[in-house]
Amino acid sequence: MALEWVVLGYAAGAEAIMLLLLTIPGLDPLRKGLLTVTRSLLRPFLSIVPFCLFLLMDIYWKYETRPSCESAESCTPSEHLRHQKSIMKSQRNALLIASALIFYWLLYSVTSLVVRMEQLNKRVEKLKDLD
Repeated sequence: MALEWVVLGYAAGAEAIMLLLLTIPGLDPLRKGLLTVTRSLLRPFLSIVPFCLFLLMDIYWKYETRPSCESAESCTPSEHLRHQKSIMKSQRNALLIASALIFYWLLYSVTSLVVRMEQLNKRVEKLKDLD
């Protein structure tokens, strides 16, 4: 299952980089091309949502079927350490899922705002030309 987490990490990283480049001021010449690329990638990045839900179900299933090590007598120290590592990995993976979903939502929102801003700027320029 490590490949799924790597793919999700790369997707979240790509979303974060695109979001950063869209929001940095002073990159107006680059923004038009980046906006085209981002708009074309929003639909394929939408597949992250069901993928994240699948991975959340996987975390939940692992949580429900894990061996219980509540008392010190029921587990050996190595089993207890493995249990603690499993909990840490699950928390890290849940954080990765949350960040990927939040970055997608932010990228979608910022892209639609930038598109709307460009449309309004074109309208303003047309009205200035008419005057």
